[in-house]
Amino acid sequence: MRPGPNWLCAALLLGFPMGAAAQELFDRAWGVAHLYESDRSLVRSIDLSGRLQFESAWFDADQGEYDDFVWRRFRFGFKSALAGDWIVHVEGDFDLNQSLDDWYNRLTEAYIGWNPGPKLDLKLLKHSAGFTLDGATSSKRLLTLQRNNITNNLWFPEEYFTGASAMGVIDEALHYRFGVFSGDGDPEVGVSEGGVFYLGSAGYDWAKPLGMRQALLRLDYVHNQEDRDNNTRDFSDILSLSSQWEGDRFGLRTELAAGKGYFDQSDIWGFALMPFYNASTLLQWVVRYTWMTSEDDNGLRLHRYEREIASGRGDRYEEFYAGANLYFYGHKFKWQTGLQYASMDDAADDGGEYEGWGLTTGIRLYW
Repeated sequence: MRPGPNWLCAALLLGFPMGAAAQELFDRAWGVAHLYESDRSLVRSIDLSGRLQFESAWFDADQGEYDDFVWRRFRFGFKSALAGDWIVHVEGDFDLNQSLDDWYNRLTEAYIGWNPGPKLDLKLLKHSAGFTLDGATSSKRLLTLQRNNITNNLWFPEEYFTGASAMGVIDEALHYRFGVFSGDGDPEVGVSEGGVFYLGSAGYDWAKPLGMRQALLRLDYVHNQEDRDNNTRDFSDILSLSSQWEGDRFGLRTELAAGKGYFDQSDIWGFALMPFYNASTLLQWVVRYTWMTSEDDNGLRLHRYEREIASGRGDRYEEFYAGANLYFYGHKFKWQTGLQYASMDDAADDGGEYEGWGLTTGIRLYW
């Protein structure tokens, strides 16, 4: 067990300047990642890319306790823009909880892309295959420390797969994404064992006619070939209907999702509601409610830290979350804290029952 970073969080809150001085300081610090730029050569720009996330978690449940500090994510690489709107992005994932010899985990981004404008963003080789409300949201821009448990159950253990996809926004309103990916989840770039899965997404944003920042309604569909070598969840079909609404102060995100299981995986479905309030450019309040059920016993997984206490599965899950986010430099540098209450029913009575409270706080940075 290691001590949490309470002292560091307090220092960040009290020791950094605010306002224009902070903006200038952060602009200069993040500007270091911009290594090169030219409008005449084949290589138009080179930028470092990555993210650093760490957090402390305290959980107290009827089934036990958990208390630890973890380096949540560390990724590092580069992104280069080439002539003709081509892009090369390579980024690796490293585990700072391990010894130096075991830091490297896998490649995340390792793709060649073509992005001539907002209507088309084409990617080939290894890149994110995001779907569901939180699964399609980068961990850099989440409003909560962890994705909701719908994503945890329906989304895949890996986010990054080798494949090809096209996405874009037409007339600032019509959002689309289509892709085909190898399901084996090779840690590098490759297609070896396993089947493939197909991802389709379509949405429409009514923000402009409604006078809002965002008013997006989106439908995601995934068809996953049944193969035991896949590094995916055992669902043949996944459907997610999500919405993202945001005005000047108030916002709301919702999701209704379901998965058709195969092998020993039960069919499941659930929904999530997440209202939030932007008190200022610095402070944001977030509340989330999640409810899930499975058709058969042991169809649902507990969330990240809950699994440290009860490792089994259940058939009905419920969560209440309340949190606060401090944005020192937008999503690029923020401090997030969340309190949650969660419960899991386990009709099979084989280790999945859970009821308890949890408090998580952590720093998120990306460049």
